[in-house]
Amino acid sequence: MAVREYQHFIDNDWRAVRTGAFIARENPATGETIARFAEGDASDVEVAVVSARRAFDAGPWPRMSAQERAAVLFGLADLLEAELQRLTDIEIAEVGKPRRFVEGDIGAAVAYTRHAAGMAAQAHGQVFTNLGPDKTGLVIREPVGVVGVIVPWNFPIEIMAKKVPFALASGCTVVVKPSEMTSGTALEFARLAAKAGLPKGVLNVVTGRGLEVGEQIVRHPGVNMVSFTGSSAVGRRIIAASAETTKRVTLELGGKAANIVFDDANLDDALQGTLKSIFAFQGQCCVAGSRLLLQEGIAETFAQRLLAHTAKLKLGDPRLRETDLGSMISAPHTDKVMGYVKRAARQSEPLIGGEAMAPAAGLTGNFVQPTIFGDVAMDSELFTEEVFGPVLAITRFKTNEEAIDLANATRYGLANSLWTQSLATSLTCSRRLKSGIVWVNTALDGAPQLPFGGTKGSGFGRELGEAGFEDFTEPKTVILATAHYAPAFPGAAQ
Repeated sequence: MAVREYQHFIDNDWRAVRTGAFIARENPATGETIARFAEGDASDVEVAVVSARRAFDAGPWPRMSAQERAAVLFGLADLLEAELQRLTDIEIAEVGKPRRFVEGDIGAAVAYTRHAAGMAAQAHGQVFTNLGPDKTGLVIREPVGVVGVIVPWNFPIEIMAKKVPFALASGCTVVVKPSEMTSGTALEFARLAAKAGLPKGVLNVVTGRGLEVGEQIVRHPGVNMVSFTGSSAVGRRIIAASAETTKRVTLELGGKAANIVFDDANLDDALQGTLKSIFAFQGQCCVAGSRLLLQEGIAETFAQRLLAHTAKLKLGDPRLRETDLGSMISAPHTDKVMGYVKRAARQSEPLIGGEAMAPAAGLTGNFVQPTIFGDVAMDSELFTEEVFGPVLAITRFKTNEEAIDLANATRYGLANSLWTQSLATSLTCSRRLKSGIVWVNTALDGAPQLPFGGTKGSGFGRELGEAGFEDFTEPKTVILATAHYAPAFPGAAQ
C-alpha cells in the first residue's frame, strides 16, 4: 500500500496544516510507514470550530427537515458500504486488527449510520393537552449545537459511527479529533459525507495529538458538547477542562468486564463466548471479558477446554482472513501489556502464553500471545486493572452471591457477561450487576437500537439507540396560553 498523506478536512475540503508538520504512522504489524497525518494545533481547531459554528448558526443543516437530513445520512451509509474493502484495508494497516474483525467494524458503521438516518426521519417532540382548558404544553427537541467528538484508536470508524451520525441526525454540526495513530478512516468518513451531500462546515476533522488538538476542542467556547471515548485518565481531564465553559460532556471510558460461567451453562457456547470476549482484537477493547469467573463445579473442565482451544488460535498477519489475533497497536502499548504479564508471572506462571513475539518473517514484535492466568486473587493487579491486551484472569466462585460480589468488585461499570440456562439466575444477576450492559449467553454483542455506555468509572451518557440520539439534543418547553392573561398585580393593570 502506498503511503497515504492527509490534510485536515474542513468545510468539505482538504485544508493544509498550518504548522506544515505531519505525523507518520507505521503499520504496527509490519513496521512500514503507511500514512502521514497533518499535525494540527490550536489554530487548526479554531478554523474548524468557526466553520462548524457558522454552519450551525447560519447554515441549512439544522434548518432542514428531518427527511432531508435522513436522505443525506442514508446516502452516506450507501457510500460507506460501497467502499467497505478500501476502508477495511486502511484500518487493518493502521490498527493491526485481523481482516474479518475489521470488516465487521465497517459493517457496524454502515448499520449505525442507517439507523441514525431513520431516527432523524422519526424525531419528534411531545404535546401535553392536560394542563388545563386554556393551555397546551410542547416539548421540542433541538440540536445541542457544535459537538466535539474525540475518537480512540481501537475501533476508529465504528466508534466514530456510534457518535457522528446521531449528532448529525439531530441537526448538530461536528468537529472530530481521531487518534493520531488511526486517523485514516475518520478522514475518509468525512470525505464520503461531503460526497453524500452534507453541507459545508457540518462535519470537520482535525488530526493531531491530544494536547494540541483534543484539549483545544474541549476548551473552545464555540463547542457546546464533547463526546469522548478513551481512557479514564483522559476522561477525568476532559471533565475538568469542560468546566471552564460549562459544556455538556458524555464519556465512554475503560472497563474490566467479568465473564461469569455458572455450573448449568451450555459450556460449548460459554467457551466460544469467552474466547471472543478476551481475544477478539487482542483484548484491546473496553468491554473485553478480561476476568473469567468460573463456578467450582465446572471450573477445572472448562479451564482445560479453554486452554486447548486457546492453543489453536492463529497469531499472525492481520491482512489474512485466517488470522485470529493480529498485532498490538504500537510498541509502547506492547511493552505496557507485557509489564502486566511479567509482574503477574512473579506470583504464578501463566497457564498458556505470556510472551511477545514476531510470529512470521516480515512482522514486528508487537504480537502478544493469548495469555491466561489461573486462580487470580481479587486484590491482584490482573483482577483490578484494565490491561487492554489478550490477557485473561481466571477466578473461581462457589455461589451466585459470590459471583455477583466478584463481578462488582471493580471501579469500572461498562459491561459483564453471564452464561446460564436458568431464567432466575439470568434475571437476578442482570439486575444486580453494576454495569451499563449485561450480556446473557452472548458476548461483545449489540445492535443500533440498543444504548451503549457505562456506570461508575466507565463514564456517563450513552451511544446508539434513542438515548444516544437524545444526548445530542436539548429539550425546550413551550407553553401556549389561549385565554386572556390574568394579571399577577391587578392594581397595576388599571
